[in-house]
Amino acid sequence: MDIGNRSLVTEFILLGLTEYSKIKLPLFFLFLGIYILTVAGNLGLLILIGLNHHLHTPMYYFIFNLSFIDLCYSSVITPKLLVNFVSIMTIISYGGCMTQLFFYCFLVSAECYVLTVMAYDRSVAICRPLLYTVTMSPQVCSMLTAIVYVVAFIGAWAHTGCMLRLTFCNANTINHYMCEILALLELSCTSTHINELVVFIIVGFAIGVPILTIIVSYSFIISSILHIRSTEGRSKAFSTCSSHIVVVFIFFGSGSFMYLHPSSVLSMDQGKMSTVFYTIVIPMLNPLIYSFRNKEVKVAIKKSLSRKTFS
Repeated sequence: MDIGNRSLVTEFILLGLTEYSKIKLPLFFLFLGIYILTVAGNLGLLILIGLNHHLHTPMYYFIFNLSFIDLCYSSVITPKLLVNFVSIMTIISYGGCMTQLFFYCFLVSAECYVLTVMAYDRSVAICRPLLYTVTMSPQVCSMLTAIVYVVAFIGAWAHTGCMLRLTFCNANTINHYMCEILALLELSCTSTHINELVVFIIVGFAIGVPILTIIVSYSFIISSILHIRSTEGRSKAFSTCSSHIVVVFIFFGSGSFMYLHPSSVLSMDQGKMSTVFYTIVIPMLNPLIYSFRNKEVKVAIKKSLSRKTFS
């Protein structure tokens, strides 16, 4: 990948979340705590699912992938943010910036599609419980996961490839805490119309198609729940989906707020706050929302702790 001929800029300066030095140290400890919880929660969940065979079901298979994605893309972004809180010069090389951009786009897109597949999995479990093991067989789960990563890779490569064709002349200060697409487009001294079109199409697809699929899935789910006669049965069926609904609203809402609008409507400072939700906060919340409120996970944790106690 020849990146040197496309830009006169060899490095960028990240402004970060704030320019006020007095609040940088408190923010450092805040985001350090969030990152520690994110790594511990997602890594612990990966180990827990891997070691407990009764969690080797389609639902936990997708939760495993979600935790892996959250762990990776939080690690792509948060360590650099933490370093910038305590550094005088917040510099990132051109190559490092493009690499961060690629993995950010890849992992965020993968999360969109995994959340979509999880909605489909829940709809099959509630609407067609007798056919669940056949419909969501290991082969089908593996195929859906492969599609998720392939489509996410194509989208990330399209974003990064279009960014590499731009020229950055003198301006190299990114008004963001990471190499984010819209923040980089503001610095280009060449036309960004193609890039903006690519962002609108790919992000529109990555948000629109999943949201449409999730809406259809939950339409079937709600219809099936309403046909359940017992109040306890309806409550149990709904409880398996409520956490997913919350995360979907936060994740897709903040993503839509950030990208699906004309560039003149939203300031970059507002955009940074929106980005914090789905790049830093949600990876921390997912293990708590999806798993630690789940009875099967609680049982698995107790069994794992009891094994260690008696060993």
